[in-house]
Amino acid sequence: MEFIEMSGKSLLELAKEEGPSPEELAKVGVDDHSVVRINRQGDIEIRRAHGWDLIGGLLGDFETRVRSETGFDWA
Repeated sequence: MEFIEMSGKSLLELAKEEGPSPEELAKVGVDDHSVVRINRQGDIEIRRAHGWDLIGGLLGDFETRVRSETGFDWA
């Protein structure tokens, strides 16, 4: 599966437009220093001490927004 990794800070910026709210993301542990990744289906995962946890999903034109925010492509 292909992902784009980013900081929690970048995800919180993306979520302001559409998707889980910054408050919802904070409740599951996302902060500016978190490591998160998003797959092509829009699923958001956060890096925990022992692996990745699925925490939600993005909606809308998230592919363009993710690539624009991070400068990365799917890998």
